[in-house]
Amino acid sequence: MSELFPDYRPSWETDQHRELRKHAAEFFRKESVPNRQRWSEQHHVDREFWNKAGAAGLLGLDLPEEFGGAAGDFGMQAVVQEELVYAHDNGFGFSVHSPIVSHYIHQYGSAEQRERWLPGIISGELVLAVAMTEPGTGSDLQAVRTTAIRDGDHYVVNGSKTFISNGTHCDLVVIVAKTDPSQGAAGVSLIVAETKDLPGFERGRVLEKMGQHAQDTRELFFSDMRVPVTNLLGAQEGLGFYQLMEQLARERLIIATICSALAEAAVLEALRYSREREAFGRPIGKFQHNAFALAEVKTEALAIKTLVDHAISQYIAGKNDPATASMAKLFAAETSDRVVDKCLQLFGGYGYMMEYPIANMYTASRVNRIYGGTSEIMKEIISRAL
Repeated sequence: MSELFPDYRPSWETDQHRELRKHAAEFFRKESVPNRQRWSEQHHVDREFWNKAGAAGLLGLDLPEEFGGAAGDFGMQAVVQEELVYAHDNGFGFSVHSPIVSHYIHQYGSAEQRERWLPGIISGELVLAVAMTEPGTGSDLQAVRTTAIRDGDHYVVNGSKTFISNGTHCDLVVIVAKTDPSQGAAGVSLIVAETKDLPGFERGRVLEKMGQHAQDTRELFFSDMRVPVTNLLGAQEGLGFYQLMEQLARERLIIATICSALAEAAVLEALRYSREREAFGRPIGKFQHNAFALAEVKTEALAIKTLVDHAISQYIAGKNDPATASMAKLFAAETSDRVVDKCLQLFGGYGYMMEYPIANMYTASRVNRIYGGTSEIMKEIISRAL
C-alpha cells in the first residue's frame, strides 16, 4: 500500500502482490536500512545480501517455479523495486539483475542454459550484469566495437565496457558484442561470460558517480577472453540487436517504476519535514508558498504513478508496446526529477546535507533521464509511433 496514496490500488495489483509488498518492505527494513551508509562508503552492497534476497524469495519472481521462481508477473518485480526505493536504497542492483538481465537468459537461453543458470540467479548465488555501453558508444548499440570472433568451440572476446552496474559482484555478464563486425546491427550477438577465474576478464575501477554511491558501477575489460560457443544466447549469431530491442520495454518500465517510487518517497520526506520544522513560530508547511509547493508535488507524484501503472498493466496483459513504455519512462524520469528538486528546496540548507535522505534522492534521481535510453531517445521512439 502506498503511504502517500493509501486508497490507491493499481488495476494490476492483487492480494498476492500486496502480501509480497509487506514481505519486501520488512526485508529491506531489516537487512538494507541499517547498512546503507556503510554500503555507500564501500561502494557496493555486501555480497551475502544477494544470497539473503534470494533466500527471501525476492529475486526472479516472474521466472518459472521449476527453477525456484514464483511464476508471477512483471508486477511482482515492480512491487519489490518500489519497496527498495521506499527504503531509500539505491545501491542494490536489483533492477539490473532481476527484472532485466534474468529475462535475457530465460527468454533466449537454451534449455541447458536455463537449467544451468536460472536456479543460481533466483537464489542469489549468481549475480547478473549486462555489458552494453562502451566508452565511445551510448544509445547507439549498433556501433559497439567489442568483438567476439569464433575460434573453434570458443569465442575470443576483445573490447571494453563502461557504466556496468553490479560490476563488482557479477558472476554472469551478458555481453553485447560483434560476432560479425561487417554486418552492422545484423552482426551483434549476446554472449554470456561466466566470470569466475576467467582469463582475459578484468574488472576496472569503481566509477565515482554523482549519486548511487553504494552501487558497484565499474568498467569491464576483455582481452582475448575465451567464452564457449554454447554460451551464445539465441539459436544463431546476429540476433543480439533484436533481442535487446525486444527487452528494452521491460528495462524502461522498471526505471519508470523507480522514478514513480522516488517521487512518492521524496514527497513523503518533504511532508514530514514541513510538519516538524518551524520558522517564525509555526511549521513551514503552513506557509502558503510551501503548502502550494507540496500540493503541486503530490499531484505530480500521482500523475507519474497512474501513467506508470497503466504501462505496467498493458505489459502484464501481454502488450509489449515500446511507445507506451517510452512515454512512461520519459514522463516519470523528467517529472520525478523536478519533484525531488522541489522537495529538496523545502529542506533549505539541510537538503544539501547527505545525511538527509532527500539529498541522496536528489543525486540518485538525475541518472534516470539518461540510462535505459535518454529522454531524447524516448522522444524519438514515441514520435515514430505518432
